[in-house]
Amino acid sequence: MVRDTYVSRTQLRRHAGPYSAAVLSDIAEQPVALPVGLLAEADEAAQELVRFDAHLSAELGTDCELGPMTSVLLRTESSASSQIENLTVGARQLALAEIGEHTNRNARIVTANVRAMEAALDLGRAVDVDSILAMHRALLGESDPTQAGRWRDQQVWIGGSNLGPHLADFVPPHHDRVPPAIADLIRFIDRTDVPALAHTALAHAQFETIHPFTDGNGRTGRALVHAMLSGRQLTRHITVPISAGLLVNTGSYFDALTRYRSGDPEPIVRQFVDATFYAIGSGRGLVDELRAVRAAYREQTTARADSAAWRLIDRLIAQPVVNSTYVTESFGISGVAAQRAIDRLVESGVLREVSQRARNRVWQADGILTALDDFAAGIRRVRG
Repeated sequence: MVRDTYVSRTQLRRHAGPYSAAVLSDIAEQPVALPVGLLAEADEAAQELVRFDAHLSAELGTDCELGPMTSVLLRTESSASSQIENLTVGARQLALAEIGEHTNRNARIVTANVRAMEAALDLGRAVDVDSILAMHRALLGESDPTQAGRWRDQQVWIGGSNLGPHLADFVPPHHDRVPPAIADLIRFIDRTDVPALAHTALAHAQFETIHPFTDGNGRTGRALVHAMLSGRQLTRHITVPISAGLLVNTGSYFDALTRYRSGDPEPIVRQFVDATFYAIGSGRGLVDELRAVRAAYREQTTARADSAAWRLIDRLIAQPVVNSTYVTESFGISGVAAQRAIDRLVESGVLREVSQRARNRVWQADGILTALDDFAAGIRRVRG
């Protein structure tokens, strides 16, 4: 935390002297007691996750559809997770950041969150200390390299003043307690006797309570969710945008974390159950809309059967803003062939040039960007 230089002596006195920080009970072997009705709902939500994952995999089938849809769902989840932290970015800015075009700070931060989610899925079969640090390193490696992938070595706090923890809403454990608390959490994650979705919700809440990093705890904690969902075999092919469900009512989500810290685990499990059902419904709607856009693009395009334009249409689902370099590197084709594919899609109305410059030109697929922005707007409407 950064101290303000210009503050009154009265304020300084309020933040002087000893303070209290949380001392957490071990949960590795602690019995999990939840209402039977809530556990039944959590099990139903978990089964729906499995069915949704299997359904999309079977329906999309080939890599040309499944791969891009998997990418766009992961990016949607990363954006929603970042928005919970008030890091908002539009689909176009995020797509620009993905191809290295100059864009705003939030877009770069959200892109880093995409990398953290990817790290979570890559390491999801074995959640351990190294995998959690890898997620955090992927998240903050560019923006804060000195702290990325390292447990905090200072006190942090939530709410109150940046002068000190004395008036904070919550003071996580002293940094010396972080490694043993994480070791206990890993042992809890390794359990197989706790129903999968409830298990994931409780592990997430415990991680947020430990608050093991100086920054990026929320985003890393939500990446951990997907590592666990993958590890428990609830998701195998796709990333379900559960953070979009949490984003619908962030007040209830943060309140549930507070109540967990007070010893009540029910609200956070309830939040994850509700968020899962919302994520499945909204995720299905997004996929259907993007498939309709893709079908329309293919219908309005005329090209040779072996033209890279067809592959580019599929790739636009995941990357709706492109430049020639991106197309060249993605398909391993020459710059001339890449430009020919782009020009073909411009002629068919799929792509539109937005750079208005002679070099480093950029094109975007408006239909896909509209679908992605409409998805985000739908969450805002539900939030009110």
